[in-house]
Amino acid sequence: MRQAGKLKQQIGHLTKSGPKIKYTHGAEFYRVLKHDIDYYFKRTGYPRRDILQVYLKPGLLLAWFTGSYISLLFIADGWWQAGLLAVSLGLAMAGIGFNIQHDGGHSSYSSRQSVNRLMAMTLDMLGGSSYIWKWKHNLLHHNYSNIVGADDDIDIGPLGRLSPDQPHYCLHRFQHFYTWLLYGLLPFKWQLLDDIKSLFQGKIGTHELPRPSGSELVILVAGKCVFLCLAFLIPMSYHRPGRVVLLYVVTSLTLGFTLSVVFQLGHCVEEASFVVPLEGTNRIDKEWAVHQVATTIDFARGNPFLTWYLGGLNFQIEHHLFPQISHFHYPALSTIVEAACAEHGIKYFAHRTLFSALASHFRLLRRNAYERERRISFELLEISEARRK
Repeated sequence: MRQAGKLKQQIGHLTKSGPKIKYTHGAEFYRVLKHDIDYYFKRTGYPRRDILQVYLKPGLLLAWFTGSYISLLFIADGWWQAGLLAVSLGLAMAGIGFNIQHDGGHSSYSSRQSVNRLMAMTLDMLGGSSYIWKWKHNLLHHNYSNIVGADDDIDIGPLGRLSPDQPHYCLHRFQHFYTWLLYGLLPFKWQLLDDIKSLFQGKIGTHELPRPSGSELVILVAGKCVFLCLAFLIPMSYHRPGRVVLLYVVTSLTLGFTLSVVFQLGHCVEEASFVVPLEGTNRIDKEWAVHQVATTIDFARGNPFLTWYLGGLNFQIEHHLFPQISHFHYPALSTIVEAACAEHGIKYFAHRTLFSALASHFRLLRRNAYERERRISFELLEISEARRK
């Protein structure tokens, strides 16, 4: 109860200068679903967190990261070796984000908050900020997923149009081709621009961001310093600056593309809903849990390697409904959630493969690229028919 009250207070603070979204009262679906999930844990005896298989992941992923970094720094002999190791480093960083930082940030890693906080701080090592991520992702994205103007994660500015309710510009006609390249730029933004901008402005988009103080501020500043040392200062002690910058770009493009695409496949595909509040209000005409299912999509649930590498984020519906349960349980929970959705007449969708999810995201980008032109053509056709009559 204390934690729920603290979360409510944080949401209220964050939405102080932004839209205060409210959902339809009542949570019958979520109550039934929560009862079924509780029964699953009672029947199996599994803990919700502190899973041995998940505890083994940090060692493997950090060893992958360290091995790629040291090999890139001291062993790589030739551009092709350096290029492959930079890609490997980027993928290792993404794996750390999916499995260690993400679970720690959601407190789904351990029942001990000190452990969760330590895991979440791996984002600071990667150049981000675990403090800003907590507000931007946990509170805004998870509470207001795919709500235009409230979910900052679907707002990529004038360069892209992910929702049909966002402004349309001529540039968007080609977004289903060029947006894939933009995804790789994500780390440059949050490592070198967005976090610092949010910190000084005290805002995430239109939402007020309380400035960090005490240990939170120390961790943020120290994290940026550690990242700059790992990315530039230490490598430049052994290699030419131009080579270091180029390999930083390759690593960051790999990291950004991997992180961005995985997020988009969970929310920005044809089958996901994009929502605007009821006209004249900030109210959504659905209960919160139903909204989460409508705006979130699973993919490649039968691919065990992908599930391992992504930290269960291909089970995005289950993650949004129960973010504080370890991702180890998501495959089992998906069966329960899907059955509950069928019982309540709620649409539940999962792409069978990674490729089908990628294709759906491409089609969404293409549809939003031409929607305005198609609407204009339809209106001109109606005018022409009216004149003939």
